Amino acid sequence: MKKRLRVVYSGRVQGVGFRATVARFARSLPLDGLVWNRPDGRVELLVEGDEEAIARLLQRVGTSHLASGIESVDVHWEEPGGDLRGFVIA
Repeated sequence: MKKRLRVVYSGRVQGVGFRATVARFARSLPLDGLVWNRPDGRVELLVEGDEEAIARLLQRVGTSHLASGIESVDVHWEEPGGDLRGFVIA
């Protein structure tokens, strides 16, 4: 069953290759979505796919070199929209 997750990462997450790394991880999984820098210095991720693949993405981000810069993670499950195709850096 498809799920949709919105995640906002806070900390040292801009200017460190965060979006490119998340995109690389997501593209290696069967996931659709996008990741972008927010004006407030945080990074937002919107991802849709199988719940197990989403969990693997979050696990990879949380155990990668990016983890040391993450201060907090806000996670919000949403209804899948089916409007995302591929994975892009916005």
